[in-house]
Amino acid sequence: MPAPSAPSAPPAYPGGPGLFRLDPAVAHLNHGSYGAVPLPVQEAQEALRAEAHADPDAFFAALPDRLAATRTRIAARLGTDPDGLAFISNATEGANLAFEAIALTGDDEVLVTDHGYGTVTAAAARRARVTTVALDPHLPDEDAVRETVLAALTPRTKAVLLDHVSSPTARLIASPRLLAELSERGITTVVDGAHTPGMLAEPVAGADFWFGNLHKWGYAPSGTALLAVAPGHRARVRSLSPSWQDHLGYPRSVEYRATADYTGWLAAPEGLDLIERLGADGVRAHNSALAAYGAELLARIPGLTPLTHTPGLAMRSLLLPPGTAETQDAAAAMREEIAAKARIRTLIWARPGGGGIRVCGQLYNRAEEYERLAEVLPAFLPATGA
Repeated sequence: MPAPSAPSAPPAYPGGPGLFRLDPAVAHLNHGSYGAVPLPVQEAQEALRAEAHADPDAFFAALPDRLAATRTRIAARLGTDPDGLAFISNATEGANLAFEAIALTGDDEVLVTDHGYGTVTAAAARRARVTTVALDPHLPDEDAVRETVLAALTPRTKAVLLDHVSSPTARLIASPRLLAELSERGITTVVDGAHTPGMLAEPVAGADFWFGNLHKWGYAPSGTALLAVAPGHRARVRSLSPSWQDHLGYPRSVEYRATADYTGWLAAPEGLDLIERLGADGVRAHNSALAAYGAELLARIPGLTPLTHTPGLAMRSLLLPPGTAETQDAAAAMREEIAAKARIRTLIWARPGGGGIRVCGQLYNRAEEYERLAEVLPAFLPATGA
């Protein structure tokens, strides 16, 4: 049987690498973990910092209203209600704010999945009994995910915590139909949208609570995220520490945290505006094509198994051979070994029986970086028999 033909390499995005200040000696294939800030956004933040240093009193006096105006600008880009949106630092903070606002009792359960992000799931576990539903990474489609989640509900289920797009397995979980069916059953929905702003055309899920990072795919500075709360829950959302804006309620009470660096939040719209100037549809299509190319190359390596993916996403995942990256420590060690020896950054995630590898596509990436990963990765895998 003839060997499958090599996939076609997507062309480089014109001027893409020049928008970033990344080390060109390293193949950065892990945009989904920390993002990367384009130069125009860095420059906007530097100008804001200079302004704050020049007259701190004036900067902080105007800050609450300025944050509100910036939030309104971002809400327009994301197609959501600015009154329900608040700036936060990251998804973990969003999860804690959400579960503080939900009236949970000792008999209530929060349903989570085994695809969830650790510290986000921990936010639920600090406040209620958590039940974890296992989602087979090979589930074929959104309907199969939906049916598995619904089958795990019990009479004690008060809330469900779902990834909008799962971090390790890079697939849509919180589908509109699943969220609607949970709402019909009177269950509070909490959605971790860490990866959706900038990657999905409609990034804010229709949930009771949704939070997402702008510093990943939205090109914002680090520590820039959003919390979106449905109208019926907003009065119960309180900042995790007392705020001078508490008397104004959500969202201002959550956003204001006294003397802090707000310049990343104020510069955040520049990232979304840059995506629009570049052509949002073209950026998303390019990044998705790169991730698909990388996954196709890795799938040709013996022992690697591609996972079901959601079309259009800029991340793809594959399972590694059994016995590889079974624990968090083993996954981290493999990730750092690849970085040290091959100068490639990618995500290795842990799973009992065999972990996985995730590759991302971004404007600064080139086809040859995925080819390099496919060439060197077998050296980091268990030897297979002839």
